[in-house]
Amino acid sequence: MKLSRQFTVFGSAIFCVVIFSLYLMLDRGHLDYPKSPRREGSFPQGQLSMLQEKIDHLERLLAENNEIISNIRDSVINLSESVEDGPKSSQGNFSQGAGSPLLPSKQLSLVVDPEDCSFALQSGSQNSDVQMLDVYSLIPFDNPDGGVWKQGFDISYLFNEWDSKPLQVFVVPHSHNDPGWLKTFDDYFREMTQYIFNNMVIKLKEDSRRKFMWSEISYLSKWWDTIDKPKKDAIKSLLQNGQFEIVTGGWVMPDEAAAHYFALIDQLIEGHQWLEKNLGVKPRSGWSIDPFGHSPTMAYLLKRAGFSHMLIQRVHYAIKKHFALHKTLEFFWRQNWDLGSGTDIFCHMMPFYSYDIPHTCGPDPKICCQFDFKRLPGGRFGCPWGVPPETIHLGNVQKRAEMLLDQYRKKSKLFRTTVVLAPLGDDFRYCERTEWDHQYKNYQLLFDYMNSHPEYNVKIQFGTLSDYFDALDKEDVAIRKNSQSMFPVLSGDFFTYADRDDHYWSGYFTSRPFYKRMDRILESHLRAAEILYYFALKQAQKYKISKFLSSSHYMTLTEARRNLGLFQHHDAITGTAKDWVVVDYGTRLFHSLTNLKKIIGYSALLLILKDKNSYNSYSFDNLLDMDLKQNSQSSLPQKTVIMLSAEPRYLVVCNPSEQERISVVSVYVSSPTAQVSSASGKPVEIQMSAVWNTASTISQTAYEISFLVQIPPLGLKVYTILESASSDPHLTEYVLHNGNIKDKGIFNMKNVKSTDEDIILENSFVKLRFGQSGLMEEMINKEDGKRHEVKVQFSWYGTTSKKDKSGAYLFLPDGEAKPYVYTALPFVRVQHGRFYSDVTCFLEHVTHRVRLYNIQGIDGQSVEVSNIVDIRKEHNREIAMRISSSINSQNRFYTDLNGYQIQPRMTMSKLPLQANVYPMTTMAYIQDAKHRLTLLSAQSLGVSSLKSGQIEVIMDRRLMQDDNRGLEQGVHDNKVTANLFRILLEKRSVVNMEEEKKSVSYPSLVSHVTSFFLNHPVFTMTEKIPVPTLKLLGEFSPLLSSLPCDIHLINLRTIQSKVDGKHSDEAALILHRKGFDCRFSSRDTGLLCSTTQGKILVQKLFSMFTVTSLIPSSLSLMHSPPDARNISEINLSPMEISTFRIQLR
Repeated sequence: MKLSRQFTVFGSAIFCVVIFSLYLMLDRGHLDYPKSPRREGSFPQGQLSMLQEKIDHLERLLAENNEIISNIRDSVINLSESVEDGPKSSQGNFSQGAGSPLLPSKQLSLVVDPEDCSFALQSGSQNSDVQMLDVYSLIPFDNPDGGVWKQGFDISYLFNEWDSKPLQVFVVPHSHNDPGWLKTFDDYFREMTQYIFNNMVIKLKEDSRRKFMWSEISYLSKWWDTIDKPKKDAIKSLLQNGQFEIVTGGWVMPDEAAAHYFALIDQLIEGHQWLEKNLGVKPRSGWSIDPFGHSPTMAYLLKRAGFSHMLIQRVHYAIKKHFALHKTLEFFWRQNWDLGSGTDIFCHMMPFYSYDIPHTCGPDPKICCQFDFKRLPGGRFGCPWGVPPETIHLGNVQKRAEMLLDQYRKKSKLFRTTVVLAPLGDDFRYCERTEWDHQYKNYQLLFDYMNSHPEYNVKIQFGTLSDYFDALDKEDVAIRKNSQSMFPVLSGDFFTYADRDDHYWSGYFTSRPFYKRMDRILESHLRAAEILYYFALKQAQKYKISKFLSSSHYMTLTEARRNLGLFQHHDAITGTAKDWVVVDYGTRLFHSLTNLKKIIGYSALLLILKDKNSYNSYSFDNLLDMDLKQNSQSSLPQKTVIMLSAEPRYLVVCNPSEQERISVVSVYVSSPTAQVSSASGKPVEIQMSAVWNTASTISQTAYEISFLVQIPPLGLKVYTILESASSDPHLTEYVLHNGNIKDKGIFNMKNVKSTDEDIILENSFVKLRFGQSGLMEEMINKEDGKRHEVKVQFSWYGTTSKKDKSGAYLFLPDGEAKPYVYTALPFVRVQHGRFYSDVTCFLEHVTHRVRLYNIQGIDGQSVEVSNIVDIRKEHNREIAMRISSSINSQNRFYTDLNGYQIQPRMTMSKLPLQANVYPMTTMAYIQDAKHRLTLLSAQSLGVSSLKSGQIEVIMDRRLMQDDNRGLEQGVHDNKVTANLFRILLEKRSVVNMEEEKKSVSYPSLVSHVTSFFLNHPVFTMTEKIPVPTLKLLGEFSPLLSSLPCDIHLINLRTIQSKVDGKHSDEAALILHRKGFDCRFSSRDTGLLCSTTQGKILVQKLFSMFTVTSLIPSSLSLMHSPPDARNISEINLSPMEISTFRIQLR
């Protein structure tokens, strides 16, 4: 027996080697790309077509042999495991009791290249001069009165300081335009923004020394569509001669706490693509003056997009003061995880309270306000400090010039060079022509006077942001000591922001959570639609499917990108806009969600059709339909009930992940005798559960069926579903605690009055114990039998009794959270099923469900938590979910930034409670030497760890008053909101706890993939009405295999053409290689992939398409690297995000 097995292994290995060498010879012989940088068509066309068939044939042989190779590999692994572990029972680690539907064991071992583990181990050998975690430990966070600069200190200087090198001042006019806040985007445009642009064209032309800059492309593009050619030409010439500059150039100026990096990148590309097509300009400086705290993720994305400089403003006042004292307001911002200096981007932090004119010329707002000439007497508003501006004339020019110069000199003392940046603007400024005249004419008189008096040692002028940075670079180069820059290197982030006193802006991390969840749902639909659309487009071109090619799908996609982009604005996803503006954003998201579902349906149909040409003949109203329906922008999605008959209809499941995936799919059907079959006609096992109309009444017309699917990466799998007398579903069994159900339908239901018995759920990985109130209390790891206290509880925060109370932005609690109290035990519904079991507990404000999937894939490793929250009747209360464990995490915890990276946190007793709340975009975790407990989230929320072993997340807030930040309303438009999480408990093997003090940390691979699956569930589509003529393939499998476990396909985004509303043949392939920590148990992870040190062979990527070109690009497609040419291997470093221009056929 043993001999024959070895013989088989040896024989297969030789066969593989032969086939592979053949393949390599062909590959070498004909597909080496030319070394010279040629454009797209770098393959000699003739040779390619001859070779194509041979390669396809070999590709098929290879795919068959992949199977053999993986069997060999698994035999070896199994053999070595049995040697290591000694004899085991036939089922290995799987609990007999849980009766888990086993998949072939060969898929359970994860192969990680040891070299791929070294990155997470080295990281944190940091060489930054300033580490934000240390700054937090250092600063006392007291708040003494600093004099005229309230939050700072007195600044003095000597008059001769500029004798050898004059002060160089750039006054930078700007107008901050929120794409929605107190008014909707369209209303602001109609009433204000269009006039700013119209007047700019006239007023900048009057004097070539005048400058202006702009950042939000959403507004610029809207205006562009309304203007004539002379105006367009005028804009182009102003850009060309440097009078007008586009800064950042994203669709909006995005929030940096709640926004996910998928959407941050997407809105950046949308803005940059618009600029390339319409204006031919490439922004080079970042300008972020209003987001409420700043993330290093944004710095990294700008760097990857080709930016060299950026500016930020809203940073905690105590940090600004500390940086001003040490002259570190300008620094190179480096990523925590960077082992070199490749991520460095120069960053300027504005030193004072605000970006308005009173807080930007220097430390004294009373004086600076007098140089905001919109506030001249007789205008609509004056200076709150009581001294108005004066029009400049011969009689006062000397006195006014010296007053202003004094402020500029004092400001320059906070920086390391003699170049000063003085922004000149505010919200929606420069609307009226009179303001253009007042500001520009008065300042020009002051400039002329100062420049004509050499004794002042100043050179002052209007400038743009890049004018300032260029002058700064020049000075840096001039005074560099031994090529060392004079600026420090900083790592870390700038959350949580406080602008005064104990006013921490941690409320907005949660405000309007309904839309924060909707944002994430739209992102997963947009990504899936983008990928399927590009694949379908290639097939439509190949088979000349006119109906698809002539459709308006690309315009619909563009609109969805823009609606999602608009929502990343720092008053949108943050939940800090007026009620009706929130409805406007929600309506746009909802509209695009509906449209994207159609694009996913149309694209999937084309890809899965047997006869592609028949696509033209189908009417789409009765074809593939997504199974989740949302009725309005403010309602939760509901599953549609599939009306079954004896006639089979197709059910198509889509896997938006780049990993092969084993998941449970659930749909609602009209009959208890449902049967699901695979494409080959083989019935699949199904779990049938009740559909509940209320907590205790079941539907008589709908049933939920759940079954296991295994879908190829980015692929589609086809099933059929029908009503059949021979159907044999596994009926779910129910136990109902503290309540009574009379009508049990076809199900076995047991009513239980209060008992001392605990509720148990288990699968082959974990066992959960719940108390009588239906809340989880303990997790037992099946691998080692260890019991872990993991308690879920709810609690309330009130707001302070002081004058300033919590609102949309601020979290000002009335002390620690109070426990959620209920007088009688809540009604608890327990269901035990074939593929999943769960416990649902019905509290007055939360329907809390904990579900365990009984499968061997990734989904079986963690616990799904779903909360339906309703606090619409509450006043000034916020509801939180707290997870308490026995993990000895002390005061350290970890939160992600934008779903891209992890930032270690420290809960500090010297800070108020609200300062210890941080943004969580996708995950937060706590750990000790032996375990890590992770809360994974499908929406952005505020999170904290106020006591050792705890993670607390704030799920919704209802506040009855404004918090005095300009919104002029509370937050009381609450909806019934769905929050979705997963809890993952992992065993760690860390020897040295000193390492925990590092400034960097990484999730495990299991955690990464779980997070992706949580945010990107599989999509189910069904044929609305059975169409007998419709013939579908069994599956669509576009990739040759799963991508490496640590490589994530962020997007495959069809690129625009030069014509409006049309697409080109190229797409942007955006990849991210994730950093991960290997020091976790990797047995039976359920990951169906391996790691490859970040390498992917381009020709081994797709199975159904040929890559005709793949050319590296900058992140947002703005720049091509100097040596850009066709590449045959993709090579990514850990944490790297890279974009490639790809063309398939």
